Amino acid sequence: MFGECHGHIFMNGVNYKAAVACHKNGVNQEAVRDCLLSYQKDGITFFREGGDCLGVSSFAAEIAGEYGIDYRSPVFAIHKKGHYGGIVGLAYETLTEFSALVGKAAKKGADFIKIMFSGLLDFNEYGAITGRGLVFSEMKELVHICHEEGFAVMVHVNGRETVHGAIASGADSIEHGFYMTEEEISLLAETGTIWTPTISPVGNLAGKGLFDEGAVRAITQRQLADVRKAFAMGVHVALGSDAGAVTVPHVGGLHDEYAWLLQAADGDKKRLDGILEHTEQILREKFRRR
Repeated sequence: MFGECHGHIFMNGVNYKAAVACHKNGVNQEAVRDCLLSYQKDGITFFREGGDCLGVSSFAAEIAGEYGIDYRSPVFAIHKKGHYGGIVGLAYETLTEFSALVGKAAKKGADFIKIMFSGLLDFNEYGAITGRGLVFSEMKELVHICHEEGFAVMVHVNGRETVHGAIASGADSIEHGFYMTEEEISLLAETGTIWTPTISPVGNLAGKGLFDEGAVRAITQRQLADVRKAFAMGVHVALGSDAGAVTVPHVGGLHDEYAWLLQAADGDKKRLDGILEHTEQILREKFRRR
């Protein structure tokens, strides 16, 4: 089985507030161990964490080796104050504060840095993104700071313009990346940037009655079409489900994501496996502290 290239060990796949409450008195070590054990039983030996501000992923990183799992973590994600990202990390206002957070992550053993460049999808409205995206000049400077400190950069980003800026800024992996055009997909291929399309958090919502069904279907089909184009253009596509997000259970979500990517690959399992294996090798090499 391939590794989970984007997951959140502290989330439970059902309810964010309940997941946070689980660790309200400190890291619930039993819950983390149960989660890691489920990955071990499924033969999953690699996990790239998306971060949290509760210390959960730090604990998971300390013990993951007991379960035979190569666990890579940013410790926490970093977002600009007033922008989306508080659910998984810490905020900065100035570049000096950002640099300090990078230093803090380093001291806590981060393998890479995760930055939030945009908001979330609006699952009730096709094409809409919540919140504001960062401007290109800032994105470029943030990535530069991380690279200077020897870190690869994982970027949460959606929306054509912000995704374009994120790729151009030198980010090492684009997470989610909804609503790209062929121009951004071509740029991914040209730069060799990794793309983790995380289809499951949208696709798995179908039929659940949580959001507008038409919007959910349209968003899912758009992402599938873009991944299909990415495969054709030679983009490094990674298998990451955003495990822990609502309707994306740990372990099961990874299998769901594989099924979505297989659909985008028109059922060509051999071709898909080759792409995912190659991308994971690149990701494993890049997303570790230099």
